[in-house]
Amino acid sequence: MPRLAAVLRGLAIAAAALLTVGVVPSPATGAGGARRPVSSSGMPKEFVALREVDPTIIQEMRYPTPHNFMGVPVNGYRGPVCLLTRDAARALHRAQRSFLRRGLSLKVYDCYRPQRAVDHFVRWAKDLGDQRMKGEFYPREDKTKLFDDGYIAAKSGHSRGSTLDVTLVRLPAVPTRPYVPGEPLTSCYGPQAARFPDNSLDMGTGFDCFDTLAHTLDPRIHGRPRANRLLLKHGLERAGFVNLPEEWWHFTFTPETFPDTYFDFPVR
Repeated sequence: MPRLAAVLRGLAIAAAALLTVGVVPSPATGAGGARRPVSSSGMPKEFVALREVDPTIIQEMRYPTPHNFMGVPVNGYRGPVCLLTRDAARALHRAQRSFLRRGLSLKVYDCYRPQRAVDHFVRWAKDLGDQRMKGEFYPREDKTKLFDDGYIAAKSGHSRGSTLDVTLVRLPAVPTRPYVPGEPLTSCYGPQAARFPDNSLDMGTGFDCFDTLAHTLDPRIHGRPRANRLLLKHGLERAGFVNLPEEWWHFTFTPETFPDTYFDFPVR
């Protein structure tokens, strides 16, 4: 009997352990049920390189380069590659087919963005002494207000894999010239001829312009630039994308493959 009792006690302990394991939060879920970043050295199978789905879409990936609002390559970008969830990439391909018929092409500036890149943005925003790119990307914005005004945040939809920054280019496309670190900066909201040269259609501001003029439907943007914004917006909406009203270039495919998970595997 003592031996049987010991066996029964052992079985009870094992069962309790199994029950305990069953309620441990998954890697994507915190103890309170809230989603948190998933660190991974590899890309999940639901992601794909955009070139594998549509090699005709132009890629001018800004964050692996110093031509961005920080002026340095961003952490987590190990190559100029657009990664997206497969659903978002296929939807972008559908939109591209319609634009190609008009002699235009989509061009992406950023796609999936690792959480470590977002963390880099946050650290930069808190460093008020670093304003090397202010003259181009935020001439009228006080850097102390970047969080309050919504230009920088601790989380980004890009890290979920179905959000991208995109514009339109007339074909045949002339490549954008390289940015030379330290060159004189010009305002992102000035006339197109005065801004940093970009082969994009005139959208009224450059990409990543921290200014209310970059709001998609800002009434001060009219004529051809407004028509170009609406052309981009309506074409992507027909493919299932939703625009962020504060940024004419920012679109999210819905329904998102990962609506609650923020990933942190590097872009490469």
